[in-house]
Amino acid sequence: MEQFATEEQQVEAIKRFWKEHGTAIIVGAALGLGGLFGWRQYSDMQIESKEAASVAYQSAVETFAEEGSSASLKSFIEENKDTGYASIANLLAAKKAADSGDLDTAASHLNEVITFAENEQMKELASLRLARVQIEMNQLDAALSTLGNVSNDAFSAEVSELEGDVYQQQDKFDDARLAYSSALEKNANNPLLQMKLDNLAVAAAQ
Repeated sequence: MEQFATEEQQVEAIKRFWKEHGTAIIVGAALGLGGLFGWRQYSDMQIESKEAASVAYQSAVETFAEEGSSASLKSFIEENKDTGYASIANLLAAKKAADSGDLDTAASHLNEVITFAENEQMKELASLRLARVQIEMNQLDAALSTLGNVSNDAFSAEVSELEGDVYQQQDKFDDARLAYSSALEKNANNPLLQMKLDNLAVAAAQ
C-alpha cells in the first residue's frame, strides 16, 4: 500500500483519486440507487396490479352469480389476460357455456386457459374439460390428443376413463375395456366406472 509522509500528501492523493475515478463512482452509485428504487416501484406496481385484478375478478364473479350471464366474465378476461384470475374466469365461463350447450364457446374458453395459464395443474384441468367437450362434439381424435397432454398422476384415473369413452364411441371395445379397467384400478369406489365397464359387453354385441 502506498505510504504518505504528510497530511498534505494524503490530501493530494485523494484529489487525484477522485479526479480519475470520481465520475465513475458517482454514476455507479446513481445507477445502483436508481435500480433499487426502480425495482421497488416495479414491485409496488405488481402488488397494486394483482390487488386490482382481485377486486375486478370478485366483481365479475358476483355479477355472473346474480345475472347468470357470462358477459361480465368475458369482459374481465379481455382486460386481465395476463393474470391467474383470467384462467379461473375462463373455467367458469366454459362451464356456463357447456351447460348451455354452447360447446364451441366452451372449447374456446378452455383453450385460452391451456394457452395462457402459468400454472401447469390449471392447464391440465382445462385439458381434461376440453377433452370432455371434444367427445361431446364427436371430435374423438382431438380428444385423445388433448388427453395426451395430461401427465399429472392426480388426473390419471380421469384420463383413462375419458379414453375409454372415446374408444367406446369409436367401437374399439377391447381398448375401451382396458381403459375402463385401468381407471377402475385407480378409482375402485366409482360405481359409474364399473357400470361403463359392464355395459361394454352389451355395446359390443349390438
